[in-house]
Amino acid sequence: MLYGKAKELDLKVHTVGNVDDHVHIVLSIPPKLSVADCVRHLKGASAYAINHMTNSDGQFKWQEGYSALSIGERSLEMVMVYAARQKEHHKGRTTIAAYEEMNEM
Repeated sequence: MLYGKAKELDLKVHTVGNVDDHVHIVLSIPPKLSVADCVRHLKGASAYAINHMTNSDGQFKWQEGYSALSIGERSLEMVMVYAARQKEHHKGRTTIAAYEEMNEM
């Protein structure tokens, strides 16, 4: 669902990592699409897919806010590794505050 919607939007997904209550997605967004529209489409498509899965009660919804950071090419690999290792960082309490902060948008 996520990758299909990303392909449809012409997004390049570099990596995805999650824990129980949130997900980190490192992706490249084409200039024709705003960050807000990108997030809206990804949240909408994934919520729809989750709510239509077998054994779903159809009540899944994302929180209203999100956080987005812009990174440069030199930081891309480090951020990808961080996102992919979400479970390890949260378990070992080695999270990076700037990557975990979420403000209501």
